[in-house]
Amino acid sequence: MSGPSTIRGEPVTDRRQLVAYIEAGSKPKAKWRLGTEHEKFAVNTDTHRRVPYEGPAGIRAMLEALTRFGWAPVKEKGNTIALVKDNASVTLEPGGQVELSGAPLGTLFETCGEITEHLDQVKAVGRELGITFLSLGFDPQSPRAEVPWMPKGRYEIMRAYMPKRGTLGLDMMVRTCTVQVNLDFGSEADMIKKFRASLALQPIATALFANSPFTEGKPNGFQSYRSHVWTDTDPDRCGLVGFVFEKGMGFERYVDYMLDVPMYFVYRDGTYIDASGQSFRDFLAGRLPALPGEHPTMTDWADHLTTAFPEVRMKQFLEMRGADTGPMRHLCALPALWVGLLYDESALDAASDLVKDWSHEEREALRRDTPRLGLRTPFRTRSVREVAAEMLRIARAGLKARARTNSIGEDERIFLAALEEITESGRTLSDQWLEAYATRWKGNVEPIYAESAY
Repeated sequence: MSGPSTIRGEPVTDRRQLVAYIEAGSKPKAKWRLGTEHEKFAVNTDTHRRVPYEGPAGIRAMLEALTRFGWAPVKEKGNTIALVKDNASVTLEPGGQVELSGAPLGTLFETCGEITEHLDQVKAVGRELGITFLSLGFDPQSPRAEVPWMPKGRYEIMRAYMPKRGTLGLDMMVRTCTVQVNLDFGSEADMIKKFRASLALQPIATALFANSPFTEGKPNGFQSYRSHVWTDTDPDRCGLVGFVFEKGMGFERYVDYMLDVPMYFVYRDGTYIDASGQSFRDFLAGRLPALPGEHPTMTDWADHLTTAFPEVRMKQFLEMRGADTGPMRHLCALPALWVGLLYDESALDAASDLVKDWSHEEREALRRDTPRLGLRTPFRTRSVREVAAEMLRIARAGLKARARTNSIGEDERIFLAALEEITESGRTLSDQWLEAYATRWKGNVEPIYAESAY
């Protein structure tokens, strides 16, 4: 989740300004970039308990130690709550999950190098403080009540509001971790095509990256419990947003959707003002109960765009949000999958053809069933595993056409290997963990802390 914005602007009074803000993200293909984000759990190496903010071996101490690598601290009410450097940031999720929000970069080799450098840094600090970082999509053992909360104002507001809209919103906040990639679009037509193809295929990515089969020390019956959690978080701001596939989809239609997503907050002078459940339409008209008579700035709009959580989210770029986080190979494979599918015209055409006749009911069924069944989810006359294999073939062709190579002449297709192994074997990370639990671990989830550590 994003940190507080610090740059304010002129008041916004016209819906057309909101549309223009998103449309301004359009870029010529030569300027398309990719930005990879991933979250990880921080646990005490000895006790396996989640790490609190305060204390000599806490999250604050970890962030302050990372400044030796050139990161600059971001403060909120005196607390270090994020770090920034070179268009990248290290931020905190509500339960102390540590997130790298990577810089916009040109190739998968660059983004994978950035991830590697970041993990080397946090592991070095972690060894000194007794903190281990886990590559799992859902906390395998901690009860929600035992997870410490981070001192960020927006999280206090969300913590109070979430239980009003669903039963699993607090679990989403403190017990989940994801990996995502942010990708550019060239025009409104290009955005629509990418949005539709990627949104339809998110459940297939959920199955491929499934890595969250345990809750409170026991199998939970899901391949991706993290993904399931989002199905009962908040119906106003989550899901497959079916209007994307309807006639009339465009920047204006997405703005109308966001105007109907209830607000969480307004950030003013270092403080988050509770506007939970209130309307951005009212804010635009100067009728927001939390700030009567005041109009939003464009920064308020940018903040509001971060408070919707569909499976693909639009800001001034598109975010792919369907995957559990995972080990290093998976952190590089996720952007490889989507860059291969969406950044080459022929691959995007093929991905669009793959999903063009999927009905709304079929898309919703995939979203409902893949968190539980993963690659074994039935789809028409075949399985999601077979759809995933076809998806990977398209991505591989797209990466080949991009022809971006490293110093020894390998192209970006090397980053798909982890996913190709999964489709060939039919065994996800969740399958592998469950097999270990039933055999080597003898029904005890504790070994996962060592085996899933970065």
